[in-house]
Amino acid sequence: MAEAGGFSAAARRTGERQPAVSKAIAALERRLGVALFHRSTRSVTLTDHGQRYLERTKPMVEELDDADNEITSSSLRVSGSVRISVASTFGRLHVLPLVPELLTLYPELDVDLILSDIMGDMVEDRVDLTIRVGPVDEPDAVVRRVAAMPMVCVGSRRYFRDRGIPQTPADLIGHNCLIYGGFREAAASWPFVGPDGPFSVPVRGNLSSNSIETIRAGVLAGVGIGFFTKASLAGELSDPDIMTVLAEFVRNVRDVSLVWPKRRFVPARVRHTTAFFAQALSKRLSDGGHVDQT
Repeated sequence: MAEAGGFSAAARRTGERQPAVSKAIAALERRLGVALFHRSTRSVTLTDHGQRYLERTKPMVEELDDADNEITSSSLRVSGSVRISVASTFGRLHVLPLVPELLTLYPELDVDLILSDIMGDMVEDRVDLTIRVGPVDEPDAVVRRVAAMPMVCVGSRRYFRDRGIPQTPADLIGHNCLIYGGFREAAASWPFVGPDGPFSVPVRGNLSSNSIETIRAGVLAGVGIGFFTKASLAGELSDPDIMTVLAEFVRNVRDVSLVWPKRRFVPARVRHTTAFFAQALSKRLSDGGHVDQT
């Protein structure tokens, strides 16, 4: 009813007669004690109560549909909506290019791709699958690691001509380090590995952001030095103006993981989408995540 936008349209969609649909809605409203729809001669729209009720019940209805499909063996037809959340830069460079292949494989699937560097609540945001780069702290979720991406410390030759090239991590104290807040443990210091094992160096700079795009732009413009996964740089590492530094000290990696809420029944559309990205991302990132943009 909410999706159809009217009693007549809902009746046509369900194959029921319009009076039967009207009676069913009225009975539900009486049972709940609230109005779920605003009714006028031109349209039928959800009330605030109706919107909240839809948001809470739609996932349950979808799970029931998936359960029915599973039992009747029609789950071979992967259909329905899948909401996927991923960090903006990684999503743009490595997830978005895979979506056409996913939709070709499952033409009845609808993908709602959320590109955001803000980590929300999967259940509250109704996210079916999150693709996470870095540590995962989700006790109520299933985590499947699919790849490990090496880190790099980079800057532009223009910057290094003015400020000099750091020879050891300790030299970063005198440099403008652009800080990405998405790596929580790297926000105030950058991790390195020396002859005596892992250590961290405090870093400071005049630009910080929770968006890796902002830090990339700053590095490319010669503002300072950045600390990235190789996968975040796409073709920039082949740019003659971009230079990798401190490579012998940078041995850290960032895991790429698929994360989805724990639940008794995982819909077929989520299972197939997860399996697709597990294989496709593992293959795509097997060379360290480099993307040739030429």
